[in-house]
Amino acid sequence: MQAVSGSLPPGLLAAAAAAAAGHAQRGPEAAAGRTGATQASATHGRPIGAQRGELRGGARLDLLQTLRAAAPWQTLRRRDSPATHGAVVQVRREDFHLRRYQQRHTSTTIFAVDASGSQALNRLGEAKGAVELLLADCYVRRDQVAVLAFRGRAASLLLPPTRSLLRAKRCLAGLPGGGGTPLAAGIDAARQLAETTARQGGTPLLVLLTDGRANIARNGAPGRPQAQADALASARAWRHGGRAALLLDTAPQPQPQAQALADAMGAHYLALPCAGAAALARAVAGHRQLRDR
Repeated sequence: MQAVSGSLPPGLLAAAAAAAAGHAQRGPEAAAGRTGATQASATHGRPIGAQRGELRGGARLDLLQTLRAAAPWQTLRRRDSPATHGAVVQVRREDFHLRRYQQRHTSTTIFAVDASGSQALNRLGEAKGAVELLLADCYVRRDQVAVLAFRGRAASLLLPPTRSLLRAKRCLAGLPGGGGTPLAAGIDAARQLAETTARQGGTPLLVLLTDGRANIARNGAPGRPQAQADALASARAWRHGGRAALLLDTAPQPQPQAQALADAMGAHYLALPCAGAAALARAVAGHRQLRDR
């Protein structure tokens, strides 16, 4: 698949990553790791040390750390409890150290593509190329990619979260284009998918490709003023969820509607009038790498 190559100012991309990372840390994804958000656990994941605690709820005792905590007190405890002189080591509840683990959740990059209007083929071509380039990286990172498109009067999930390169290519080959721009429906569909992903333990990142110009309202009726108002309301609902997002303005010239939409979403805005699939892939991959530091 061919796409026009483009370049992004490195400072702009770094600012995008830093802004979105800070937003994500204030939301449900408290800390981003190499393949997604991390969460402390008492029973599963990668060992990250031990700490004092109560031995309950399936917690696992770190025997070595517990004995180390008890060792300095043995002389005093034997003096205070003569009846236990025969015990090799006296261990008390305050000595208990429990193993700590860290679980890392899978990242899911959700591409929400504006597939409407005369520029649909250009936008879809960029999205197809970007997703295909990212899938190889996602496979190594054990990340997932999802694609949804909005056009006509509704949004549809074209590719559920997957790591399958073959399945993704087959789905992307059939992306339709043309019709009205139900932008609110697209953002709502992305938010629902992100919420589902988060409930399943994943870390969603939205990449919204649009020029920000809506003309189909949430109820399916045509009309630009109501459609724009609905889109902004949907954007604010996304921001309320506290999840990271990038808005890639795909118009030939940067659009104020797209910038306003990004502000309402709490997303970082990137104007990519000349960027192709490779530039989009670099933008998303760079965003994740900086967020993961």
